[in-house]
Amino acid sequence: MGETGKLRIDKWLWFARVVKTRSAAAALCEDGSVRLNGTRVDQAHKAIRIGDVVTVALTGRIKVLKVVALAERRGPYAEAQHIYEDLSPEPPRFEPPSPVAEREPGSGRPTKADRRDLDRLRRDDD
Repeated sequence: MGETGKLRIDKWLWFARVVKTRSAAAALCEDGSVRLNGTRVDQAHKAIRIGDVVTVALTGRIKVLKVVALAERRGPYAEAQHIYEDLSPEPPRFEPPSPVAEREPGSGRPTKADRRDLDRLRRDDD
């Protein structure tokens, strides 16, 4: 942690392993995909402090992270988890669509098994 207790937001995002590279973190900031305490960040050199809330819009999800510590280096994932508290909302549950072949018994076109049963009934009547 620095002397002043501040760190660039792009470095912190990289240290926290939110993104794979620091340049990707800088690009997120410049795109406006990052908010600091509810305010849109448009520069990668914006300083963050302990207690700030960082909101990051990633592809398909939103991460809300509270800064708990400022790291000095980019360590392993287990270490990175200790520098933030995840406040992200629970992602919506995925409900798979119903199978296409599902139908009510007796409605619609008969299946191959139904046709075989009908053929057996007809042959037995002869």
